[in-house]
Amino acid sequence: MRFREKRITKSVINLTSMVDMLFLILLFFLVTSSFIEQPNIKLELPSTRYASTSKLEERTLTISQDGKLFFQNEPVERKELISVLKNAFLKQDDKTLVLRADKNVPYGAVVDVMDAAKGAGLRRIVAPTILEPEKQP
Repeated sequence: MRFREKRITKSVINLTSMVDMLFLILLFFLVTSSFIEQPNIKLELPSTRYASTSKLEERTLTISQDGKLFFQNEPVERKELISVLKNAFLKQDDKTLVLRADKNVPYGAVVDVMDAAKGAGLRRIVAPTILEPEKQP
């Protein structure tokens, strides 16, 4: 009596379509990603349409366009900033500073002031913006 031989069929997975899809996804990510060098970015601080109003104006630090600092509308030197902020917020429970900066102020100057505020122990820094009127369609 003869037994039939079992034929083992090897299944073949065709990877061509999967590789094609992966190539298309890779191409999509390469095309949509941006490779912009940081020094070439010109940044204008944005305005907003929706803003909440608050009563934090009494503790305001202003940076003018020429980089001068004013706390409560009084001129302040950069080297005195940490001590001025510490003294101003010494007895305050709410350690929130309103930082108003001209839109043409260099970003580095704003970061320096924020660093000084953190060094003075302030917990929050609020940056107000100009409220733009809504455009009617």
